[in-house]
Amino acid sequence: MNDRITLRFLASPTDVSEDGTTVQAGRVLEWIDKAGYACATGYSGSYCVTAYVGNVHFTRPIRNGDLIEIDARIVHTGRSSMQVVVTVDAADVREREFRPAMDCILVFVAMGEDRRPKPIPQWSPSDDESARLAEGAAGRIAARAEIRDAMRSQAYTDAGTTPKEHFRFLAAPSDVNWGGNAHGGIVMRWIDEVARACAMSWCGRDAVAVYSGGIHFLNPVHIGDLVEAEARLIHTGPHSMHIAVHVRARDPRGGEWRPTTQCMTIFVTRTDAGHAAEVPQLMLRDDEDRRLDAHALDLMRRRAELPPLQFAVERTY
Repeated sequence: MNDRITLRFLASPTDVSEDGTTVQAGRVLEWIDKAGYACATGYSGSYCVTAYVGNVHFTRPIRNGDLIEIDARIVHTGRSSMQVVVTVDAADVREREFRPAMDCILVFVAMGEDRRPKPIPQWSPSDDESARLAEGAAGRIAARAEIRDAMRSQAYTDAGTTPKEHFRFLAAPSDVNWGGNAHGGIVMRWIDEVARACAMSWCGRDAVAVYSGGIHFLNPVHIGDLVEAEARLIHTGPHSMHIAVHVRARDPRGGEWRPTTQCMTIFVTRTDAGHAAEVPQLMLRDDEDRRLDAHALDLMRRRAELPPLQFAVERTY
């Protein structure tokens, strides 16, 4: 059974951020979604949708022209779901010395022709490393559901006073996936862009994502939908900005807004030497500000209690 795939390609000038040298986090999120989709579809033999992306750690910048290797592998299956671990390594194309750049875990759901979840073959580990990853992935299922419920229980109203950023646009035909909707990687790019704008407006400097978690896909975004992405800064650490992002969509001719995606992402700004710089601290002015600040701290505590996934994969080049 095909439970693993590796992609290799060069980072191109169209992938980089405004600094002209490093690849934007949103583009990396697109890459990992495509690799995860290819892995899940190859294993299940059917069209798959992204249900969740979490534990996204950006460990080093990727530069324009780097050789990229993305490894995606099944580590756990449910009745119709697949947990896929994805690692991204980058290297100078001349030297070929690969170094970890990002790792995460995704959940895909196999869909039948009726667009309903479809049963898939059950996966079992074939070696010790796969067994460790499978155990770690299975141990996170309940915690992930608790984090999802904790995030969805929060109300974000106009009463809050902390900084916000809104993007509004139409989902374009170029955003389409193989099922006719906006693919998960594009939605994650939108999330990164609106969160980055919020972070930069707060700190007054360029900002980079270092972590994203709890990216839950609730409903599809249809091509032609009016899309609204809102980012709100809800907590600051000495060097970090914790930003909650919500994406919703509706038919531009009318109808109700439907929530499509939510997540929490963490940004930092760096000194000229490349170290995380101090950021201005939020003033919590009302009950909603304080409640959401406590929510961010609660999510940090929950994630800190999770055992680390063993992502290390031996490779030879």
